[in-house]
Amino acid sequence: MRIISLSVDGIFQASHRGLFDWLDSQDADVICLQDLRAQEPELADRDEFMLDGYYAYFFDSPKPHTNGVAIYTRQAPKAIVFGFGLPNGEDMDGRYLQADFEHISIGSLLAPPGVAGEPSQQVKDRFFQELQGHLNKITGKRRRYIICGNWQIAHHENDLHNPEKHSDESGFLAHERRWLDQLYDEVGYADAFRCGNKDDDEFSWWPSGVMEQGDGWRTDTQVVSKELAKTVEYAIIYKANAFSSHAPVIVDYEIDEL
Repeated sequence: MRIISLSVDGIFQASHRGLFDWLDSQDADVICLQDLRAQEPELADRDEFMLDGYYAYFFDSPKPHTNGVAIYTRQAPKAIVFGFGLPNGEDMDGRYLQADFEHISIGSLLAPPGVAGEPSQQVKDRFFQELQGHLNKITGKRRRYIICGNWQIAHHENDLHNPEKHSDESGFLAHERRWLDQLYDEVGYADAFRCGNKDDDEFSWWPSGVMEQGDGWRTDTQVVSKELAKTVEYAIIYKANAFSSHAPVIVDYEIDEL
């Protein structure tokens, strides 16, 4: 099973750069997109945003032309879950969409960026606190999870081109990195990309927008239930074409059915 995840910096721009032609050639089972910056009514009736043989699901932002996520899947899910119920609408600054299949749930996640000063960092921190509670609840269920997304956090120093420069910036703050530590070491999830690819200098986001030049970060990954870690066969960040400031994360799993 192949899953592709990409934060698109706006789905119209990514489409104009050839994203959907490329996706059509990838034979993916599931595709998770983030940061659409468009509403479902703008997309659902336009062939350029549909893929033959896929069901498409969208979770818009209430703020027009900001964030938003999507899931494209060859197999029809049993259920679609919109968000994970944050209080006071705080999941409006991030997005989470989940497709439930027979044995596995696959999510498309966009975390808040936290880069516009302390108030936005507090929103980001609350988002992850509530996500923590959600993950704690679902971890005990007899169900496996794959959560694909732009997590807005680089975990280790080898996930940044220049870690010293960014040690006090949102996305590489000590408490954010500790949150990922406990997610993997205590809650029971794994970084699927690192299960299949141990190489350094593997970055998925370039804030400058220029891929392979300057300051690369690895903020995009697929987080999986621990028991799925051993099913990862292949993981790569695709860099041959630039569809946004982020690059697609491709993971192949030895999974026969969803």
